[in-house]
Amino acid sequence: MGKQVYIIHGYGASPASHWFPWLKEKLIADDHQVLVPQMPNSSDPKKEEWLETLANKIKNLDDNTYFVTHSLGSITLLNYLEQLDPLPNFGAFVLVADFSEPLSSLPSSLNPFTLKKVDYKKIISTTNSRAVIAAKDDYIIPFELSQILSNQLDASFYPVEKGGHLRGDDGFITFPLIYDILNNMMKTV
Repeated sequence: MGKQVYIIHGYGASPASHWFPWLKEKLIADDHQVLVPQMPNSSDPKKEEWLETLANKIKNLDDNTYFVTHSLGSITLLNYLEQLDPLPNFGAFVLVADFSEPLSSLPSSLNPFTLKKVDYKKIISTTNSRAVIAAKDDYIIPFELSQILSNQLDASFYPVEKGGHLRGDDGFITFPLIYDILNNMMKTV
């Protein structure tokens, strides 16, 4: 039976950006349901609007639900999951080029996304598989921050030697590594 996969884009992006359309097509070809929600005002995101969008788009969070996120989409998902009470068990997530603290390289208007520390233990307890992918030469999110978040989430960590922020501009219009990780997660459940 197919899984439900949500691909959540980041700051300044859209469902048509980067590797999202490629991954969506690959997963649909495998009989999964895929939704790439358009996050509102992605060039000037507001945390509450993004959380509300996820609340409206994510249906039936359960063992067949999987998430792939990029950059600001990652901390948005973690904030969303943490506020659910109770947070049901769900399949897995793959966070790409993620961070969980305010960064001087990003507009201060994004700080509300990271001001409140996420309860990682709560999230860890509801899913068996978690993965983080980050490029060693990311020029927006320091590689070390993705490593730290991976440790906080007790997630498998996949370093990419050269990838920048893992966007289309960095040559990532396809991303087989994500597809492979997600496929392995879906098979082990």
